[in-house]
Parts: sequence; structure tokens; C-alpha cells
Amino acid sequence: MPGKKKQEIITFKVDDNLSNAMQGIENRSEFIRSAILSALDSTCPLCKGTGILTTEQYRHWDFFSQNHSIEECRTCHAFHLVCDSNINNKYHT
Repeated sequence: MPGKKKQEIITFKVDDNLSNAMQGIENRSEFIRSAILSALDSTCPLCKGTGILTTEQYRHWDFFSQNHSIEECRTCHAFHLVCDSNINNKYHT
């Protein structure tokens, strides 16, 4: 069929608790695809979800952090980056 993309099948093992939790989900494949895409959308752009920066990434972060800080929003309590030179932050702090 021209124009149809080939799908790749990826399998993985789950423990009994996860298997039981997924009982009753009508389309588990679609549910898993959606969950993975959602997780990828919120993955750290630097570490790609590993939680660890490479030596090179850390050097860049070290330079960047000289003029930026991580602060907790007083309204929603989310942590976010703040540019020290940006006095008029348009987001709630």
C-alpha cells in the first residue's frame, strides 16, 4: 500500500501489579501509545529523561546558570527558570 507507514512492534514486560491495573482498558495499545507520547512531551530537553547531565551539558548549564536561577512560584508552587536580567517576569511568581 503506497503512502502507508510501516508500524514497528515494540514489546515489553510488566509486573503483575501493572498487568492487573490495566485490566479492563479496552484498547491497551492506544493507551500505552498515548502515555508514552505524553511522557515524551514532558521530558527534560537537556537530559532527555535520564536525570543526569553529561559533562558537556553540565558545562553549558553551569554557564547558563550564572545569569539564571530556579525558583518556586508562590502561586502554583511549580519550579521554573528565571532570567536574572528579566525584571518584568510576565508569569506569576
